[in-house]
Amino acid sequence: MIRILALALAMTCLTGGAFADDDASPIPEARSFESHAQVTVNGQRIRYTATAGETYLRDEDGNPTASIFSTTYIADGHADPRTRPVAFIFNGGPGSASLWLHMGVFGPQHLVLPNAQDDGAAPFDVVENTRSILDVADLVFVDPVGTGWSRPLGEHEGSEFWGVDEDGESLAQFIRIWLSEHQRWNSPKYLLGESYGTLRIGSLLNQLEGSFTDVSINGVVLISTVLDFRFDDTSEGNDIGYIGLMPGYAATAWYHNRVDHSAWNNDIEAFLAEARTFAVEEYMPALIYGVTLPADRRAHIVSELARFTGLSEQYLDRSNMRVSLGRFQRELLRDQGLSVGRLDARYTGVEVDGVGERPDEDPSFYGIDGGFTSAMLDYFGRTLGVDLTEYYSTIGGVRGWNWETRESGGNSYINVGPWIARAMRQNSDLQVMVAQGYYDLATPFMGAEMMFHQPGYVQERVHFRYYDSGHMVYLNDPSMTALTEDVRGLINDR
Repeated sequence: MIRILALALAMTCLTGGAFADDDASPIPEARSFESHAQVTVNGQRIRYTATAGETYLRDEDGNPTASIFSTTYIADGHADPRTRPVAFIFNGGPGSASLWLHMGVFGPQHLVLPNAQDDGAAPFDVVENTRSILDVADLVFVDPVGTGWSRPLGEHEGSEFWGVDEDGESLAQFIRIWLSEHQRWNSPKYLLGESYGTLRIGSLLNQLEGSFTDVSINGVVLISTVLDFRFDDTSEGNDIGYIGLMPGYAATAWYHNRVDHSAWNNDIEAFLAEARTFAVEEYMPALIYGVTLPADRRAHIVSELARFTGLSEQYLDRSNMRVSLGRFQRELLRDQGLSVGRLDARYTGVEVDGVGERPDEDPSFYGIDGGFTSAMLDYFGRTLGVDLTEYYSTIGGVRGWNWETRESGGNSYINVGPWIARAMRQNSDLQVMVAQGYYDLATPFMGAEMMFHQPGYVQERVHFRYYDSGHMVYLNDPSMTALTEDVRGLINDR
């Protein structure tokens, strides 16, 4: 009997842990590709081991359910890993692989793109990244199920992993497996996420903290934050979204010279400070008053909105002082036949006509898509030795996301902010860095501020950082330098 059980266990290991039915193909072993290289970072020459490969998630019976593809960089020469921080890094979407943060800012190789211009076509310029954070932390770039080469296994389907809770649970399992396999449970741990990746951090903190099996996190970096969807949504009836967007509109108008810089002594910080004050103290009450707002007060608000946003008073009056994001993108530079970007309003796109209500596409997305995908896949194949020919899903392969959470109480919008606030109250070492680009209209900086100014957060451990860039902060070279220095500082100051 013992020999039979041993044979069964051996067969389970050889098939990846799954006994499928007679007609199903066995699940192959997880694939892994290891390489060694070096990079000069922050004045240090660092030798490291790179491991790009699959980690199998398993159900309660030990059977594989999904494969998570990740790329790990571990610096050589650290005798005691317990003192060496590790950062888990992912992008957003939901449905995006981690190539943007990998090749854009934190990895040992860096894609160089023109500033706020279309990336064109190959060949693209990839250089050694002297501003990587590999000098202060080992790095793990993670692709959630349905992104990159990560996929469900056997009879499991992507929908089992596509949701706020489902995604958090799967990545929490991955992190626990990684910590066990690398014996890093006692290392300082950081979560770095961009866009939906910041919401993912909220879900992860809900999964990892708050039980006797805690994975206590030392710090999180929220790049282009979206935790509470009320603050950047302008669907009918949600006036708070216009408040969150308005200072972002102002920053965009400043960048494209649609406001009078001299009125604020060419000081964008002073300009945006006044825009914030106007948004909260005057604009928000005006929207709440609605149709009962007195005519003279309405005229004043319209005039001030025009002064800050660069839109005409006539347009603002006809739109009832509520300009949706798509309309703003199209209207600001209509006289030039251009639209501005959503992810990064510094980018402009040529429109086919002068009467459209919304842009044909987001010029700040099609301005970068070819470069990142080409650079990532070339780097995987040529440098890391990843011998895979399956389709690599950069972004957009995930459908039918479940936005409900078990703790949402039936809200029609998602808000994971309370999970971060709770983790801060229950983990006295948890630091939160909020990194926002001024020209990001997808996750505007004012929305992040309004959320973190609510009760429950430990304010002295929330650190705002601002950059002269958009959603992908690192697309502006000085902002990339500033971002890596800020993250390095967060990790060093633990």
